[in-house]
Amino acid sequence: MTWRAPDVDRRDEPFIADERAMLQGWLDNHRDTLRLKCAGLTAEQLRTRSVEPSGLTLLGLVRHMADVERWWFRHHAAGLDLPDMYDYSVDPDADLNDIADADPAEALATLTAEIEAADLAVADLPLEHTFPHTRRDGGTREISLRWVYVHMIEEYARHNGHADLIRERIDGATGS
Repeated sequence: MTWRAPDVDRRDEPFIADERAMLQGWLDNHRDTLRLKCAGLTAEQLRTRSVEPSGLTLLGLVRHMADVERWWFRHHAAGLDLPDMYDYSVDPDADLNDIADADPAEALATLTAEIEAADLAVADLPLEHTFPHTRRDGGTREISLRWVYVHMIEEYARHNGHADLIRERIDGATGS
């Protein structure tokens, strides 16, 4: 029997809510959308590249977003000291690129676990919570948890666009 990604029920974003619930609702909707793009696909299909010369795959996106969840919510916003999920010493895009031997079931389970851990890590922090972040140029700036929510919504939205195109290439499925 061929392994297939599990089906996903996508939560709707709220239409009327306070700011935190609105941000969480949109983030959850985008999280579910990425998993929905992977639903019903085989391991081989999840490794299908978007278009040459790009190496972008659905499996790579799942691994990337698990790492990004950990990085912004748990490591930065909550201040937890966590190890890297992937070996970035050789390839700064190892999460996206090192998929030949990656287990899709494990990657999807890791994404789900990181989402749950991220939500738990910031559940008691106000949106106004700030933390220092070192920029690529070595400078430091203060960032708020509110910024992290907005950035993560943007990050998922951008990558869900990629996921939609990859899924269409795989089996013609579009939308939703």
